[in-house]
Amino acid sequence: MTVSQLAKSIAESPTLKLNEEARLLREKGEAVIHLGAGEPKNKAPISAILSSAAKLNTGDIKYTPTDGVPSLKKAIIRYTEENYDRVVAPENIIISGGAKQSVYNVLYSVLNPQDEVIILAPYWVSYPEMVRMVYGVPVIVRPEDGSFYPRMEDILKAVSSYTKAIIVNSPNNPSGVMYSEQFIAEIVEFCERKGIYLIMDDIYHKLVFDGKTWPSPYRCTKKDIESTHLIVINGVSKLYGMTGFRIGWTITNRNLMTIMSNVQGQVTSCTSVVLQAAAEGALTGLQSAIESLRLTLQNNRDVMMQELNSFSGVKTTKPDGTYYCLPDFRAYSNDSVKLSEMLLKRALVVAVPGKEFGMEGHLRLSYATTIKDITEGVARIKWALDPNSPNEIYIGDRKLLRDWL
Repeated sequence: MTVSQLAKSIAESPTLKLNEEARLLREKGEAVIHLGAGEPKNKAPISAILSSAAKLNTGDIKYTPTDGVPSLKKAIIRYTEENYDRVVAPENIIISGGAKQSVYNVLYSVLNPQDEVIILAPYWVSYPEMVRMVYGVPVIVRPEDGSFYPRMEDILKAVSSYTKAIIVNSPNNPSGVMYSEQFIAEIVEFCERKGIYLIMDDIYHKLVFDGKTWPSPYRCTKKDIESTHLIVINGVSKLYGMTGFRIGWTITNRNLMTIMSNVQGQVTSCTSVVLQAAAEGALTGLQSAIESLRLTLQNNRDVMMQELNSFSGVKTTKPDGTYYCLPDFRAYSNDSVKLSEMLLKRALVVAVPGKEFGMEGHLRLSYATTIKDITEGVARIKWALDPNSPNEIYIGDRKLLRDWL
Protein backbone atom coordinates (compact mmCIF):
# COMPACT_ATOMS: atom_id res chain seq x y z
CA MET A 1 0.00 0.00 0.00
CA THR A 2 1.35 3.42 -0.93
CA VAL A 3 0.62 6.77 0.71
CA SER A 4 1.14 10.32 -0.49
CA GLN A 5 4.52 11.99 -0.26
CA LEU A 6 2.83 14.95 1.44
CA ALA A 7 1.34 12.76 4.17
CA LYS A 8 4.68 11.06 4.76
CA SER A 9 6.43 14.42 5.03
CA ILE A 10 4.24 15.69 7.90
CA ALA A 11 5.90 15.26 11.29
CA GLU A 12 4.10 13.58 14.15
CA SER A 13 2.92 15.91 16.89
CA PRO A 14 5.61 15.58 19.60
CA THR A 15 3.23 16.57 22.40
CA LEU A 16 0.65 13.96 21.41
CA LYS A 17 3.41 11.36 21.07
CA LEU A 18 4.72 12.15 24.55
CA ASN A 19 1.20 12.04 25.97
CA GLU A 20 0.79 8.53 24.59
CA GLU A 21 4.18 7.37 25.91
CA ALA A 22 3.35 8.74 29.36
CA ARG A 23 -0.06 7.05 29.29
CA LEU A 24 1.48 3.68 28.48
CA LEU A 25 4.05 4.03 31.27
CA ARG A 26 1.34 4.92 33.77
CA GLU A 27 -0.67 1.89 32.71
CA LYS A 28 2.38 -0.17 33.64
CA GLY A 29 2.32 1.41 37.10
CA GLU A 30 5.25 3.77 36.58
CA ALA A 31 5.27 7.00 38.63
CA VAL A 32 5.40 9.33 35.64
CA ILE A 33 5.26 13.11 36.13
CA HIS A 34 3.88 14.92 33.10
CA LEU A 35 5.38 18.38 32.63
CA GLY A 36 4.54 18.43 28.94
CA ALA A 37 0.75 18.67 28.90
CA GLY A 38 -1.02 21.70 27.48
CA GLU A 39 -4.09 21.41 29.64
CA PRO A 40 -4.85 22.37 33.24
CA LYS A 41 -6.22 20.16 35.99
CA ASN A 42 -9.38 22.20 36.55
CA LYS A 43 -12.85 20.96 35.64
CA ALA A 44 -14.90 22.53 32.85
CA PRO A 45 -17.21 25.33 34.10
CA ILE A 46 -20.53 24.06 35.39
CA SER A 47 -22.33 26.39 32.95
CA ALA A 48 -20.66 24.56 30.07
CA ILE A 49 -21.57 21.14 31.45
CA LEU A 50 -25.20 22.10 32.09
CA SER A 51 -25.58 23.70 28.68
CA SER A 52 -24.24 20.66 26.83
CA ALA A 53 -26.28 18.30 29.03
CA ALA A 54 -29.45 20.29 28.34
CA LYS A 55 -28.82 19.93 24.61
CA LEU A 56 -28.25 16.20 24.99
CA ASN A 57 -31.45 15.82 26.98
CA THR A 58 -33.51 17.17 24.08
CA GLY A 59 -32.32 14.26 21.94
CA ASP A 60 -32.31 16.69 19.02
CA ILE A 61 -28.67 16.22 18.01
CA LYS A 62 -28.58 17.08 14.31
CA TYR A 63 -26.49 18.99 11.78
CA THR A 64 -25.87 22.68 12.43
CA PRO A 65 -24.98 25.44 9.97
CA THR A 66 -21.42 24.82 8.79
CA ASP A 67 -20.22 28.13 10.23
CA GLY A 68 -21.84 27.59 13.65
CA VAL A 69 -25.11 27.97 15.54
CA PRO A 70 -26.49 31.53 15.82
CA SER A 71 -26.67 31.52 19.62
CA LEU A 72 -22.95 30.68 19.98
CA LYS A 73 -22.09 33.31 17.40
CA LYS A 74 -24.07 35.82 19.47
CA ALA A 75 -21.98 34.89 22.52
CA ILE A 76 -18.76 35.28 20.51
CA ILE A 77 -19.89 38.70 19.24
CA ARG A 78 -20.39 39.82 22.83
CA TYR A 79 -17.06 38.30 23.89
CA THR A 80 -15.26 40.07 21.03
CA GLU A 81 -16.80 43.43 21.88
CA GLU A 82 -15.90 43.09 25.56
CA ASN A 83 -12.34 41.84 25.06
CA TYR A 84 -11.29 43.29 21.70
CA ASP A 85 -13.32 46.50 21.69
CA ARG A 86 -14.59 45.62 18.21
CA VAL A 87 -18.14 44.92 17.03
CA VAL A 88 -18.41 42.11 14.48
CA ALA A 89 -21.34 40.51 12.68
CA PRO A 90 -22.38 36.84 12.60
CA GLU A 91 -21.13 36.75 9.01
CA ASN A 92 -17.61 37.52 10.29
CA ILE A 93 -17.44 34.39 12.47
CA ILE A 94 -16.87 30.73 11.68
CA ILE A 95 -16.83 28.13 14.44
CA SER A 96 -14.55 25.11 14.05
CA GLY A 97 -13.39 22.00 15.86
CA GLY A 98 -10.85 23.82 18.01
CA ALA A 99 -8.50 26.73 17.33
CA LYS A 100 -6.15 24.27 15.60
CA GLN A 101 -8.73 23.62 12.89
CA SER A 102 -9.37 27.35 12.72
CA VAL A 103 -5.69 28.01 11.93
CA TYR A 104 -5.64 25.24 9.33
CA ASN A 105 -8.82 26.49 7.66
CA VAL A 106 -7.35 29.98 7.37
CA LEU A 107 -4.10 28.69 5.85
CA TYR A 108 -5.99 26.43 3.43
CA SER A 109 -8.18 29.35 2.37
CA VAL A 110 -5.52 32.03 1.80
CA LEU A 111 -2.40 30.21 0.59
CA ASN A 112 -1.40 29.17 -2.90
CA PRO A 113 1.42 26.67 -3.46
CA GLN A 114 4.81 28.19 -2.57
CA ASP A 115 3.29 31.17 -0.74
CA GLU A 116 5.37 31.96 2.33
CA VAL A 117 4.15 32.27 5.91
CA ILE A 118 6.38 33.94 8.48
CA ILE A 119 6.43 32.10 11.79
CA LEU A 120 8.05 33.65 14.85
CA ALA A 121 10.31 31.40 16.92
CA PRO A 122 9.69 30.01 19.39
CA TYR A 123 6.49 28.81 17.77
CA TRP A 124 3.71 26.31 18.39
CA VAL A 125 4.75 22.99 16.87
CA SER A 126 1.85 22.69 14.42
CA TYR A 127 2.30 25.97 12.57
CA PRO A 128 5.07 24.88 10.16
CA GLU A 129 3.46 21.51 9.51
CA MET A 130 0.06 23.04 8.74
CA VAL A 131 1.67 25.47 6.30
CA ARG A 132 3.39 22.56 4.54
CA MET A 133 0.12 20.60 4.45
CA VAL A 134 -1.37 23.25 2.15
CA TYR A 135 1.81 23.45 0.04
CA GLY A 136 2.98 26.71 1.58
CA VAL A 137 6.50 27.49 2.74
CA PRO A 138 7.11 28.22 6.45
CA VAL A 139 9.74 30.93 6.99
CA ILE A 140 11.07 30.83 10.54
CA VAL A 141 12.21 34.12 12.09
CA ARG A 142 14.41 34.00 15.19
CA PRO A 143 15.41 37.14 17.09
CA GLU A 144 19.10 37.77 16.52
CA ASP A 145 19.55 38.64 20.19
CA GLY A 146 18.58 35.08 21.18
CA SER A 147 15.56 36.19 23.22
CA PHE A 148 11.96 35.04 22.90
CA TYR A 149 10.80 38.52 21.84
CA PRO A 150 10.53 39.09 18.06
CA ARG A 151 11.81 42.27 16.48
CA MET A 152 10.42 44.04 13.45
CA GLU A 153 13.88 44.33 11.92
CA ASP A 154 14.20 40.53 11.95
CA ILE A 155 10.77 40.17 10.35
CA LEU A 156 11.46 42.75 7.65
CA LYS A 157 14.55 40.83 6.57
CA ALA A 158 12.42 37.71 6.07
CA VAL A 159 9.58 39.32 4.11
CA SER A 160 9.62 38.67 0.37
CA SER A 161 7.28 39.04 -2.58
CA TYR A 162 6.00 35.55 -1.73
CA THR A 163 5.00 36.45 1.85
CA LYS A 164 1.27 35.89 2.22
CA ALA A 165 0.80 35.79 5.99
CA ILE A 166 2.44 36.17 9.40
CA ILE A 167 1.34 34.12 12.41
CA VAL A 168 1.55 35.73 15.85
CA ASN A 169 0.79 33.83 19.07
CA SER A 170 0.88 36.04 22.16
CA PRO A 171 1.01 35.13 25.00
CA ASN A 172 3.24 32.59 23.38
CA ASN A 173 3.28 28.82 23.45
CA PRO A 174 5.94 27.58 24.30
CA SER A 175 7.81 30.47 25.96
CA GLY A 176 5.00 32.12 27.92
CA VAL A 177 6.17 35.59 26.91
CA MET A 178 3.69 38.25 25.81
CA TYR A 179 4.65 40.63 23.04
CA SER A 180 4.54 44.35 23.77
CA GLU A 181 1.77 46.63 22.62
CA GLN A 182 4.36 48.55 20.60
CA PHE A 183 5.38 45.41 18.72
CA ILE A 184 1.75 44.42 18.05
CA ALA A 185 1.02 47.94 16.76
CA GLU A 186 4.09 47.84 14.49
CA ILE A 187 3.28 44.47 12.96
CA VAL A 188 -0.40 45.32 12.49
CA GLU A 189 0.52 48.57 10.74
CA PHE A 190 3.08 46.79 8.55
CA CYS A 191 0.67 44.03 7.49
CA GLU A 192 -2.13 46.49 6.76
CA ARG A 193 0.22 48.61 4.65
CA LYS A 194 1.68 45.66 2.74
CA GLY A 195 -1.54 43.68 2.33
CA ILE A 196 -0.18 40.70 4.28
CA TYR A 197 -2.55 38.61 6.39
CA LEU A 198 -1.80 38.81 10.09
CA ILE A 199 -3.11 35.67 11.79
CA MET A 200 -3.45 36.34 15.52
CA ASP A 201 -3.67 33.16 17.59
CA ASP A 202 -5.08 34.58 20.82
CA ILE A 203 -5.95 31.31 22.53
CA TYR A 204 -4.16 32.32 25.79
CA HIS A 205 -5.03 36.03 25.72
CA LYS A 206 -6.64 36.25 29.19
CA LEU A 207 -4.15 34.02 30.99
CA VAL A 208 -1.73 36.86 31.72
CA PHE A 209 0.12 37.38 35.00
CA ASP A 210 1.49 40.09 37.29
CA GLY A 211 -1.16 42.68 36.45
CA LYS A 212 -0.02 42.96 32.83
CA THR A 213 -2.53 43.82 30.12
CA TRP A 214 -2.87 41.95 26.85
CA PRO A 215 -3.03 44.37 23.87
CA SER A 216 -5.97 43.86 21.49
CA PRO A 217 -4.71 43.91 17.88
CA TYR A 218 -7.91 45.58 16.68
CA ARG A 219 -6.99 48.69 18.64
CA CYS A 220 -3.92 49.00 16.40
CA THR A 221 -5.82 49.44 13.12
CA LYS A 222 -8.27 51.99 11.80
CA LYS A 223 -9.60 49.64 9.15
CA ASP A 224 -13.01 48.06 9.57
CA ILE A 225 -13.57 44.32 9.81
CA GLU A 226 -14.23 44.00 6.07
CA SER A 227 -11.02 45.70 4.93
CA THR A 228 -8.52 44.77 7.64
CA HIS A 229 -5.89 42.08 7.03
CA LEU A 230 -6.23 40.99 10.66
CA ILE A 231 -7.56 37.48 11.20
CA VAL A 232 -8.26 36.66 14.85
CA ILE A 233 -8.48 33.12 16.19
CA ASN A 234 -9.65 32.13 19.66
CA GLY A 235 -11.50 29.38 21.50
CA VAL A 236 -12.60 27.92 24.83
CA SER A 237 -9.94 25.22 25.24
CA LYS A 238 -7.30 27.09 27.22
CA LEU A 239 -9.17 29.83 29.07
CA TYR A 240 -11.81 27.52 30.49
CA GLY A 241 -9.75 24.32 30.63
CA MET A 242 -12.10 22.79 28.04
CA THR A 243 -9.46 21.18 25.83
CA GLY A 244 -11.58 18.11 25.07
CA PHE A 245 -14.55 20.13 23.82
CA ARG A 246 -12.65 21.25 20.70
CA ILE A 247 -14.38 24.54 19.95
CA GLY A 248 -12.52 27.42 18.33
CA TRP A 249 -13.49 30.28 16.07
CA THR A 250 -12.15 32.69 13.47
CA ILE A 251 -13.07 36.33 13.03
CA THR A 252 -12.46 37.70 9.55
CA ASN A 253 -14.12 39.49 6.63
CA ARG A 254 -17.27 38.05 5.06
CA ASN A 255 -15.60 36.96 1.85
CA LEU A 256 -12.93 34.88 3.59
CA MET A 257 -15.48 33.51 6.06
CA THR A 258 -17.54 32.23 3.12
CA ILE A 259 -14.48 30.53 1.60
CA MET A 260 -13.56 28.98 4.96
CA SER A 261 -17.13 27.78 5.41
CA ASN A 262 -16.98 26.04 2.03
CA VAL A 263 -13.70 24.37 3.01
CA GLN A 264 -15.03 23.27 6.40
CA GLY A 265 -18.27 22.06 4.87
CA GLN A 266 -16.38 19.66 2.62
CA VAL A 267 -14.14 18.40 5.44
CA THR A 268 -16.30 18.12 8.56
CA SER A 269 -19.76 19.42 7.53
CA CYS A 270 -20.15 21.20 10.86
CA THR A 271 -19.04 21.24 14.48
CA SER A 272 -20.95 19.15 17.04
CA VAL A 273 -24.05 20.94 18.33
CA VAL A 274 -23.43 19.49 21.82
CA LEU A 275 -19.93 20.94 21.98
CA GLN A 276 -21.12 24.28 20.65
CA ALA A 277 -23.72 24.34 23.42
CA ALA A 278 -20.94 23.78 25.96
CA ALA A 279 -18.90 26.65 24.51
CA GLU A 280 -21.92 28.92 24.62
CA GLY A 281 -22.48 27.99 28.26
CA ALA A 282 -18.87 28.81 29.10
CA LEU A 283 -18.98 32.19 27.33
CA THR A 284 -22.32 33.28 28.79
CA GLY A 285 -21.92 31.84 32.29
CA LEU A 286 -20.00 33.18 35.26
CA GLN A 287 -16.47 34.14 34.18
CA SER A 288 -14.89 33.54 37.56
CA ALA A 289 -13.49 30.24 36.25
CA ILE A 290 -11.00 32.12 34.08
CA GLU A 291 -9.72 34.26 36.94
CA SER A 292 -9.49 31.24 39.22
CA LEU A 293 -7.45 29.38 36.61
CA ARG A 294 -5.29 32.44 35.94
CA LEU A 295 -4.43 32.84 39.62
CA THR A 296 -3.65 29.14 39.97
CA LEU A 297 -1.37 29.25 36.94
CA GLN A 298 0.40 32.37 38.17
CA ASN A 299 1.12 30.68 41.49
CA ASN A 300 2.29 27.54 39.69
CA ARG A 301 4.50 29.67 37.46
CA ASP A 302 6.11 31.24 40.51
CA VAL A 303 6.83 27.83 42.02
CA MET A 304 8.27 26.57 38.72
CA MET A 305 10.54 29.61 38.44
CA GLN A 306 11.68 29.19 42.05
CA GLU A 307 12.59 25.54 41.47
CA LEU A 308 14.33 26.16 38.15
CA ASN A 309 16.29 29.14 39.46
CA SER A 310 17.89 26.90 42.07
CA PHE A 311 19.13 24.67 39.26
CA SER A 312 22.70 25.62 38.30
CA GLY A 313 23.27 25.86 34.58
CA VAL A 314 19.62 26.35 33.60
CA LYS A 315 18.63 29.75 32.21
CA THR A 316 15.01 30.82 32.44
CA THR A 317 12.83 33.59 31.03
CA LYS A 318 9.91 34.34 33.33
CA PRO A 319 6.60 33.71 31.51
CA ASP A 320 4.10 36.56 31.23
CA GLY A 321 1.24 34.10 30.78
CA THR A 322 0.06 30.73 29.35
CA TYR A 323 0.83 27.31 30.88
CA TYR A 324 4.46 27.06 29.85
CA CYS A 325 8.07 28.05 30.27
CA LEU A 326 11.00 27.29 27.97
CA PRO A 327 14.19 26.99 30.06
CA ASP A 328 17.58 26.74 28.36
CA PHE A 329 19.30 23.41 29.13
CA ARG A 330 22.27 23.84 26.78
CA ALA A 331 24.64 23.68 29.75
CA TYR A 332 23.71 19.98 29.87
CA SER A 333 22.85 19.10 26.28
CA ASN A 334 22.45 20.72 22.88
CA ASP A 335 20.17 17.91 21.75
CA SER A 336 16.75 18.51 23.28
CA VAL A 337 15.24 15.36 21.76
CA LYS A 338 17.83 13.07 23.33
CA LEU A 339 17.60 15.04 26.57
CA SER A 340 13.82 14.65 26.66
CA GLU A 341 14.11 10.92 25.97
CA MET A 342 16.70 10.51 28.70
CA LEU A 343 14.57 12.33 31.27
CA LEU A 344 11.57 10.15 30.47
CA LYS A 345 13.66 6.98 30.69
CA ARG A 346 15.78 7.85 33.73
CA ALA A 347 13.56 10.18 35.76
CA LEU A 348 10.08 9.38 34.43
CA VAL A 349 9.47 13.05 33.66
CA VAL A 350 7.79 14.19 30.46
CA ALA A 351 9.31 17.35 28.96
CA VAL A 352 8.83 18.47 25.35
CA PRO A 353 11.99 19.04 23.26
CA GLY A 354 12.61 22.67 22.39
CA LYS A 355 13.68 21.63 18.90
CA GLU A 356 10.02 21.10 18.05
CA PHE A 357 9.35 24.78 18.83
CA GLY A 358 12.35 26.09 16.91
CA MET A 359 14.53 26.45 20.03
CA GLU A 360 17.09 23.65 20.19
CA GLY A 361 18.70 23.07 23.59
CA HIS A 362 15.55 24.15 25.45
CA LEU A 363 12.75 22.11 27.02
CA ARG A 364 9.15 23.18 27.28
CA LEU A 365 7.88 22.55 30.79
CA SER A 366 4.21 22.99 31.65
CA TYR A 367 3.08 24.26 35.05
CA ALA A 368 -0.57 23.45 34.30
CA THR A 369 -0.36 20.69 36.87
CA THR A 370 -0.09 20.35 40.64
CA ILE A 371 2.49 22.03 42.88
CA LYS A 372 3.60 18.56 43.95
CA ASP A 373 4.28 17.51 40.38
CA ILE A 374 6.16 20.74 39.65
CA THR A 375 8.47 20.48 42.65
CA GLU A 376 9.03 16.75 42.36
CA GLY A 377 9.38 16.91 38.57
CA VAL A 378 12.08 19.58 38.66
CA ALA A 379 13.81 17.72 41.52
CA ARG A 380 13.94 14.60 39.34
CA ILE A 381 15.34 16.57 36.38
CA LYS A 382 17.95 18.10 38.66
CA TRP A 383 18.86 14.66 40.01
CA ALA A 384 19.25 13.29 36.48
CA LEU A 385 21.40 16.15 35.18
CA ASP A 386 23.18 18.04 37.95
CA PRO A 387 26.27 16.28 39.37
CA ASN A 388 26.00 18.50 42.45
CA SER A 389 22.63 17.03 43.38
CA PRO A 390 22.33 13.94 45.62
CA ASN A 391 23.12 10.63 43.93
CA GLU A 392 20.00 8.90 45.24
CA ILE A 393 16.32 9.63 44.78
CA TYR A 394 13.01 7.92 45.44
CA ILE A 395 10.69 7.68 42.42
CA GLY A 396 7.44 6.15 43.50
CA ASP A 397 8.41 3.39 45.95
CA ARG A 398 11.77 2.74 44.28
CA LYS A 399 15.13 4.06 45.38
CA LEU A 400 17.25 4.93 42.34
CA LEU A 401 20.98 5.55 42.10
CA ARG A 402 22.40 7.91 39.49
CA ASP A 403 25.37 6.18 37.88
CA TRP A 404 25.73 8.03 34.58
CA LEU A 405 27.37 11.31 35.63
